[in-house]
Parts: sequence; structure tokens; C-alpha cells
Amino acid sequence: MFLLDVFDSTIKKLKSQTANVITLANLSLGGFAIIFAMEGNLRLSLLLIFIAALADRFDGMAARKFNIESDLGKQLDSMSDIISFGVAPALLLYQGILNEFGGPGSFFTVFFIGCGAFRLARFNITESNGYFTGLPITAAGCLATLSFLAIPYVPAQMFLFIIIILSFLMVSPFKLRKM
Repeated sequence: MFLLDVFDSTIKKLKSQTANVITLANLSLGGFAIIFAMEGNLRLSLLLIFIAALADRFDGMAARKFNIESDLGKQLDSMSDIISFGVAPALLLYQGILNEFGGPGSFFTVFFIGCGAFRLARFNITESNGYFTGLPITAAGCLATLSFLAIPYVPAQMFLFIIIILSFLMVSPFKLRKM
């Protein structure tokens, strides 16, 4: 009987941390994407950002399935998202094309990260009402990452435009229904 209680207790503890472990996988993938971008391995960085997006999708699903949503999980998710969908995509685009613009390229790279952080902070202090206010950072980061694939085909100036538009969309007041 004692062994059964220990086993049951261990399973409950593992279940309670499932979403956080997936969230930390998201953060780790974003961290590695940053490292690989800095080393010039931009295609691997791109792949890791998209895998992080899958992990981000699954952590919320796990939290809801196991009914383990928490304030800690919400904050951890935001910290992971700023790494995986703010810093990593911005650095990917910077290393891929924006560095050619010197100061403005650097400024708008950091501006994207700042807008993403603002967007996440605003999300964390508002009531969930079935709508997002502004473009979620996950979507903005994935769009920025996806745009990287167009570098050989699109004029370089277009990437400044893309990162500026995505930045403003994250902090804009428009409402977007949650899916």
C-alpha cells in the first residue's frame, strides 16, 4: 500500500510539472536558436524557432488537459516566449539581413524585442476575455522567422519594413479572437 501511495504521489507531481517542462523546452530551443544565429548557422536557428513554436503550443494544451494552469506557468511561458519569439527571430533577421543597415538595423532589431516584451507584459496583467490585444509575440516571431526564407528574393529594405510592422502590430490596440 505504501508503495502505491508513493507511486501515485510521484505521478501527480510529474503531471503537475508537465506544462512547465514543455515551456522550458521552448525556452531552451529559443536559447539554442540564438546561439546558432550568433555562430552563423541561420537555417538551424530558423528550425529551432519553429520547433519552439510547437512546444509553445503544447505547453498550453498540457496545462489545460491536466488542469494545472498557474500564475508561475503563465510567467514562465512569457519569459520563454520573449526568448524564442522575440530575441531569437530578431537576431536571426539581424544576422541574415538587418545588419546591412547599420544603426537602423540594430535599432529596429531591439525595437522588435522591446515591443514583444511590452506585449507580453500587457497580456500578463489583463483579464483573459477570449481576445488578444495586438498580435501575439508567437505569431510575430514566427512571421519574422518565416520572412527570413525570402531574403534571396526580396529587396533588403523590405525586411526593415517587416520588422517595423510586426513590432507595431504587437503593441497595437486591435483585438484578435483566441483560437
